[in-house]
Amino acid sequence: MKKLLVLVLMTISLTAVAETPVKIDLQKKWGAVIEAIAMVESECQPKKVSRNGLYVGYLQISEILVRECNRIAGYKKYTYADRYDKQKSIDMFIDYQEHYNPEGNMERAIRLWNSGDLKCMTRKMRTEGYYRKVMSKYTEMASLR
Repeated sequence: MKKLLVLVLMTISLTAVAETPVKIDLQKKWGAVIEAIAMVESECQPKKVSRNGLYVGYLQISEILVRECNRIAGYKKYTYADRYDKQKSIDMFIDYQEHYNPEGNMERAIRLWNSGDLKCMTRKMRTEGYYRKVMSKYTEMASLR
């Protein structure tokens, strides 16, 4: 029994170590886009709540998105309270994008985040204003670097 427990603990430890560099790489990949979205969504305030109370946190995440991220993961990976945690919000963004935007298209990422609609690329006008705001922040940040 001890050997089994040690084997299980070693497997868990190795899995956690193996996932860390991947998560870091994905954060680097999406970092500037996430920051630009956060500037538009919440002015980078992790505790911000929308006027209607449906969207909260750094990336203004809804309960529906939390449930979708959990469905994608196949288990209850996130709670509604995680929306107030900046890092967990970023993790949800990455999970969502990796599932619905695996090619990493920045325009699709921005439009998809705004609409939550998988058909958003065919209805660009609905997300055009949001896309322009995020791209303006993205460009502004790039000019400061």
